[in-house]
Amino acid sequence: MTVTLTESAAKRISSFIEKRGKGVGLRLAVKTSGCSGLAYAIEFADETAEDDLLFESYGVSVLVDPKSHVFLAGTELDFVREGLNEGFKFNNPNVKDACGCGESFKV
Repeated sequence: MTVTLTESAAKRISSFIEKRGKGVGLRLAVKTSGCSGLAYAIEFADETAEDDLLFESYGVSVLVDPKSHVFLAGTELDFVREGLNEGFKFNNPNVKDACGCGESFKV
């Protein structure tokens, strides 16, 4: 299963990469953290690792390590604005429960 971006997320990420002046895409990962056990990690990727899984949406490369892909398969990353707040939102079909603060989840 792939990991995808919405058009809104891809535009926002492209803008960030352009402002940085470097980068091959966005790296998504999962780390152990929080009260529910797992948390998302997002960072710019300046290079690809040999074992990275590479997905592309709207011209933006998304890199995921194989261990994280188990938890991220089928996920869509969106960029949303809700009132005065804006940010990235993970639409992950694997999530079974999330903590009250929204920082961590479990599958």
